[in-house]
Amino acid sequence: MGLGDKIDNAAEKLGGKGKEAAGEARNDPGLKAEGQADQTKADLKQAGEKVKDAFKE
Repeated sequence: MGLGDKIDNAAEKLGGKGKEAAGEARNDPGLKAEGQADQTKADLKQAGEKVKDAFKE
């Protein structure tokens, strides 16, 4: 996994946490769900990168 990919995934996950927190604070279930989805997407990307790295070794 390249450093750029790690940074992008971490940024996406952090943004998702922010959206989730904002949705919780505003009592906005849609924004909260969007934040959770962003976090899940970032986690899946990171897992996919780890699988690719495992096959490269």
